[in-house]
Formats: sequence, C-alpha cells, structure tokens
Amino acid sequence: MSELLYYIKKDEHSSDALEKILSDNKNIKFVSLMGVDLGGNATDEKIPVSLFLDDIDSFLNSSIQTDGSSVELHDIATLNNAKVDLMADKDATWFVDYNHNFYDEETEKPVGTLKIPAFLIHDNKKVCSRATLKRAEAHFKQSILDIINKYPQVLDNTDINSPEEIESIGLTSATELEFWVNTPEDKADLEKLFVSQSLKEQYWKRTHGIIRTCLEMCLIELERYGLEPEMAHKEVGGIHSSINNEGSTNHAMEQLEISWKFNTPLQAADNELLVREVVYDIFESHGLEVSFKAKPIHGVAGSGAHTHVGVSAKLKNGKFVNLFAPKNLREDYLSPIGYGALMGILKNYEVLAPIVTNTNDGFNRLVPGFEAPVCTVTSLGHSYEIPSRNRSVLVGLIRDIENPKTLRFELRSPNPQSNKYLVISGCYQTMLDGILAVVENGKFDTKELEKEISKSEEEIGFYLEEGRKYRDENNVFEFYTLEERNKMFGIPPATVYEAMLNFENYPEKLKVLTCGDVFTDSILNSFKAGSLDKWKKKLSSRIIDRNIRLLRTFVKLHTGENMDALDEVMWDSIVQIKFDLMKNTLKGPSIYGMIKNAIDLGNYKEASDLQIIAKSKMEEIQQLYVNYRKNIY
Repeated sequence: MSELLYYIKKDEHSSDALEKILSDNKNIKFVSLMGVDLGGNATDEKIPVSLFLDDIDSFLNSSIQTDGSSVELHDIATLNNAKVDLMADKDATWFVDYNHNFYDEETEKPVGTLKIPAFLIHDNKKVCSRATLKRAEAHFKQSILDIINKYPQVLDNTDINSPEEIESIGLTSATELEFWVNTPEDKADLEKLFVSQSLKEQYWKRTHGIIRTCLEMCLIELERYGLEPEMAHKEVGGIHSSINNEGSTNHAMEQLEISWKFNTPLQAADNELLVREVVYDIFESHGLEVSFKAKPIHGVAGSGAHTHVGVSAKLKNGKFVNLFAPKNLREDYLSPIGYGALMGILKNYEVLAPIVTNTNDGFNRLVPGFEAPVCTVTSLGHSYEIPSRNRSVLVGLIRDIENPKTLRFELRSPNPQSNKYLVISGCYQTMLDGILAVVENGKFDTKELEKEISKSEEEIGFYLEEGRKYRDENNVFEFYTLEERNKMFGIPPATVYEAMLNFENYPEKLKVLTCGDVFTDSILNSFKAGSLDKWKKKLSSRIIDRNIRLLRTFVKLHTGENMDALDEVMWDSIVQIKFDLMKNTLKGPSIYGMIKNAIDLGNYKEASDLQIIAKSKMEEIQQLYVNYRKNIY
C-alpha cells in the first residue's frame, strides 16, 4: 500500500497544506485527537474530516472539549469538575491509522483516521503525560545551557572548546518493545517453556511460518510510517510452534522484540504507541493473540521495554557533540556531564521507580535471574577500550569507542505497560540533579567522578549516599546473595503500595521531579492515586479470582497403588497451600479473604504484606504441582 499516506510532518500542519493533503487522500475519513492521560492511555475521538475542514483554523489553534471521566486523571478531573479539553500538538508527527477491514468505495483504499497527538487541558493547565514530557525537555535543555555558561569547565573533557560554540541542546530517546504472541486458546506449558528458555532454544533463532510473516509485515509497515525500524528478532521466551495438516501454524507461543530509530523524547514516546498498534493489528489480523503484559507467564522471562536517553550539543559550525562522551573514549568512560547524569538517575531512583513500575504485572517481571533489573546499580565496563554489557544492572552504559555519538544510557527496568512519557521525563529530571551536583561541587575531574560512582558502600561520597554501592561489573544475581544485594544496593519495593510510599519517604528526592514545575504536585498525586486504585481493584478481584481458578485445577492424580509416600507428601503440601490461600472457615478467613478484607477497610499496608505472602505461596504450589504431575507413570 505504498500509495497510501502514512504520516504528516510538522512543516505541513498549516491549514492550507492540510486542506490539500486531505482533498488528495479522500479515503482519510476521520480525524482523531490523541491525548495521553497519566495512566498512559491514548484517547481516540473520531471527528469526520468534513467537520474538521469546515473550521480547520479553530480546530488547530483552540481546543476540543471531552469528558474527563473517560481519562485517567484521578483527583484532577473530578465528578464536579470533569471538563477536559484536547489541544492539537502541531509540532509532533501526525500518523494515519488505517482500517484494513473497511475500504472506501470511491478510492478503493482502506478508510483512514488522521491521528493528531494532543495535550489534555484541565482548568487551563496541561495535565497529561505528553505535556509533562514537553516540560521536561524544555527544562532540561535550558538548564544545561545555563550550567554550561555558568560552569564552562564542564566542557573541558568534551569536544567543545567554549560555550560560545554551542547553538542548541538536543535530547534523544529510544524505546524497545518486547511482546508475546500465541495462537488463541493455547495454554502455557511451563515445563516446556522453562526448559526451552534454559537451553536458549528461541533467542535470536530464525522465525518461520505466520510468525515470520507478521514480523516482516510489521517492519515494512513501520518503514512506511517513517520510524526506521532497526531490528526484530525472537526473544528468549517461547517454544517451537507446530503446523497442522494444511501447513498452517497450529500452535504458537513465542516472545519477540522490535526496535526502531531514536528520536526526540516526545516523538519517541509517541512512536512507541504507534508501534504497539501496528504490532497488535497485524498479528491479530492473522489470528494471533498479542500480549504486552510485563509478565504474561509465571516462571518464564517477562517482557521489557528498555528506555534509552542521550544528550548532545549542536554547534554553530553544524557539528553535533555527544555531551555524555569524553574527549577520548579509550581513556575515560564518560564526560563530567555524563557522570553527573548517570549518578542522578541512580541516587534518585527511589522516586523514579514508582513511575517505571506501577502495576502488579510489572512487579511480577522484576524477578532476579530473568535479566530484569531489581538492584539500583550500574555497570561502566571492564576496561575503557573494551565496552561490555552487564545485563543484570538497572542502568546500562551503551558505548562504542569508535563512535562517540552513540553513547547513551539504557534504563532496563521499564516494561511495555510503563508510561514512557513519564519515565523519560523522570530520567531527564533525575539526570539534571546529578549534573548540578557535579558542577556545584566543582567536580570536573573524570577520574574523581569515576571514583565517586565506583565507591564501596562504606565510603562517603560528595553526592552518592553512604551505605550504598552504585557500580558493579559482576552479574549481581549470581555473584551476591539476596542479603548482600539488599545491603549494597538497597531493598527494592515488592508491591505497588510499597513503591508509592517512596513518594512520601523521600521528600528531598521528590523535589527533583517537581523542579521546574515539570512534575507538578497534582500530577504526582494523581499518578499515585490512579496507581493505587488499579492496584487494589485488580488485586482484590482479577488476581485473586484468577489464582483461585488456577488452584482449582490442581487436582489429585495419583490413586491406589500408583501413589507412594513421596506423592503423598507432595499432595499434602499442595492441599495445605490451597487451604491457606483460598479456604475461609469459621476460625477465620483465608489469605485471599484477608487481603480482600484489608482492602475493603483501607488497610493497604496489610493488604500489601499479605500480597507478598500469597505470591510466594502461589510460586511454591505451582512448582509443587509440576513436580507432582511429573511423578506419574
């Protein structure tokens, strides 16, 4: 469908240009304003193109009213003040969303909807995810210019001689997307999945059949949208698919990943929403289910959505310089700005973590041993000249000594459901705090900064906290015990409730997010309220109900002579755990019953503590039942 229009760049957002474009593409029948609320949900309000063209100037320069009750803006758009407006973002790229199941009779092309990224406005304030990231970009750029002009020494170990050479600051971000696909009704065989993962039978292997077709179609479609896809491959999770007698895929359950080119932060976050829609539409149209959950299958690798951030300066001579890169990558890992930025993320991660992971599903992914980062630690490399990749750390340093432009940080904790607008905003806010600490303390020597980030937990740093270690080149899950990790890197939150407490427990670090009015108090409070609301509702209904249904499938399989003492011990343990989790009696409620009661009474700490116990017992019983079944002959 190369003749279709796929996107409209910002230089064509004038009323005259749009009128011509839409008249030339009559199959585009609708316009939709895409605001993104604090839950990361995109709005989709279809407006006929004819109505849009009738008053195009007003549409582009004013706002359209919507119902605030339909967007996630807790404690902002309330029942007695629910008016929310949508204002078009004329600086973003606009995409055309095609319905390939509905063709326009006149043009014989699929009906399209022009999706216009927008801002959500309440009480004349921009209160959405996109607006937060737009403020974060502007604040960081101006702050970096101010820092460089005030402390020009910060440029000494870069390829810039003086602040006067700089024309502007540029920010770049990129995200990746991992996801699971399967044929409908297929159930996970945990043992097969676990063995396949352990043997790395799927990772980077050749795709085939309908999976290959859909993956290739996704890459071609993303090229048409101008996203410049860079790579797609199988991930570590999955098992070999099978085919039926007709040669069609009969059973499939595979984990895949797609990545595409970086962009400005706001455009990068917009692009990820588009990628998700393209992936979903293409795979679903070929009879495959797609899951963007962080941990769709217990006991097997979850899906990440690693987030990359970088900073550069455009010089007046047209050259671009990476501000994180030192003059000589064979003698240093980072520039002073780079060290400050990395330390800022690490020191302030307690208030960034709730933004990154704010769902039950997200916490299910954060399990040691699955390349999911649990510890707040970074890795720089084993030596300057040989870059290494430590996949067990929270923040990775991506560097190529032959190409300093590619140097950046990779935050490995986000998952596909993380709100990337807020995640990227938080990254730049925390990075700025570390950069300010470096220059205000006069720490321009990169060797001294390397020593700071490499300090032991017993050492006192000028910025990083005593009692914490921030750099490690080992696989932290294999090299240290849980107790050692907690001592060196801090104890991470285990539930949504514990994560949201960080906003209260670290008031000084919370100020890092609100600096420059990027994250306002109302936005943070709304995000917290929304996260807790989803946590308690999903925990007390979906999660508990789903687990109870699963527990009821754990039935006795051994009878008579087929059952020996080992079987009896395993079955008795299974019965006891089932009883503890789900059986309410006159003596008292079950664990699940206590969780529901605690939530009803507002005792959220008790519910959170019980959730941790219940999760541990579910993991134990699932493994017990697998072993029990394997002992049948």
